[in-house]
Order: sequence, then structure tokens, then C-alpha cells
Amino acid sequence: MNPALRKEYLRTLGLTPWVLRSVQPAEAAAGAAVSEPPLREDALDWGQLRARVAVCTRCVLSETRTQTVFGVGDQNADWLIVGEAPGAEEDRRGEPFVGRAGQLLNSMLRAVGLAREQVFIANVLKCRPPGNRDPAAGEAAECLPYLERQIALLRPKIMLAVGRIAAQNLLKTEAPLARLRQQMHSFGAARVPLVVTYHPAYLLRTPTDKRKAWDDLKFAREACNRVQR
Repeated sequence: MNPALRKEYLRTLGLTPWVLRSVQPAEAAAGAAVSEPPLREDALDWGQLRARVAVCTRCVLSETRTQTVFGVGDQNADWLIVGEAPGAEEDRRGEPFVGRAGQLLNSMLRAVGLAREQVFIANVLKCRPPGNRDPAAGEAAECLPYLERQIALLRPKIMLAVGRIAAQNLLKTEAPLARLRQQMHSFGAARVPLVVTYHPAYLLRTPTDKRKAWDDLKFAREACNRVQR
């Protein structure tokens, strides 16, 4: 039908001609933002990774935490200290290894010539398990990609796994800590050198093992000195 004639028919019937409304640039941009898929962990920078961890709901620990505990320290550090999971005080303050265990860790680091600010400190889990129970295997698996991205961004010369739970999760083993100490392990595709030692909380309960922990720290320091970035 002739467009002019069609328009006249519609006018006579009291109908408004239908016209396709063009999409405005702002609306198009909004639509694109909504449909854009989220970045994978291995594409995130430090700020994006921290933001994602802060709102993570991948496991049930998100329902009981006060806040996530991302990690602290020098983002260009040679040393990465990895613990098991936040405790009550860490959950409250949002920082790993605080309180008496944190003070002892700081002393252990100073013994090998390092300040807390010169290393990066994180945990396998970013949320506190209720009652400080051991992490479930599924919880550790859901959280591990965050730690893996931290390691990829940091590119440390040495990783120090403190405590049995952290060591077993990182090394995918059920071997006791005594069998994991004083050995050079590696983590991930980049094969980052990894050394295992006691958790500071354990050493507070069993101070007679501090000498063994000192041997582990010296072992890690020697390994770090041999690594070139």
C-alpha cells in the first residue's frame, strides 16, 4: 500500500502510525554492560580480584563470615606466606595473621631479615570457617582460584606454607607435616618453590618446636636466594 494512503487511512480511524524507535547511545551502552560476561579470575588485576573476593558467595562460608580476608603486604614481594584460613580476630579485622600468632609470625620473619611489610600474607581460604574448624575440601577448591591469581600477579620467589592444613591443600596430599618439612616442593604450573613449616599458633602451644621452625625458615631463605625472577 502507498505509504501516504496508509497514513491517511490510519488517521481517519484515529490510529497513530507505529514507528520503530531508535535505540539511544546511552541505552545501547547500558544493554551492552548488562550482557557483558564477567572476567575470569586469570584476567583480573589486583583491584578487580579484591573486589570479587569481597562479594564472593561460592560456598556456605559466605553466610557466616563478617568479611573476607583478602591478604596484605607488598604486591611485589619475593616471599608469599600462606596460611590455612582466617580466625575470629582475622574475620573481625579483615587481615590475616593478627593477634598473638601474627606477632610470632612477624618475629619469625624478622629472624630471616624480613619485615611484615616486605612479604605478602594470604590464606588458602578467604573466609573464616565457623568455630575455626578445618576447611572442607569443597570450600578450599572454590577459593583456590583466588589464591592462584594472587600468585600469578605476585610472581613470588618462594612460598612458605604455614601449618598442616595449608600445606596439604596446596600440595594435594594427606602426608603429615613432619614428612613435608625440609623438602623443596613446588606449586602450580609456574612451579613456584614452596617450603612447609609449622603454624605460629601451633608454635605458641608447642614452643619446643620453634628450633625446627627456624631451620625451615633458613631452608626457605636459602631457596629464595637461589631463585631468579
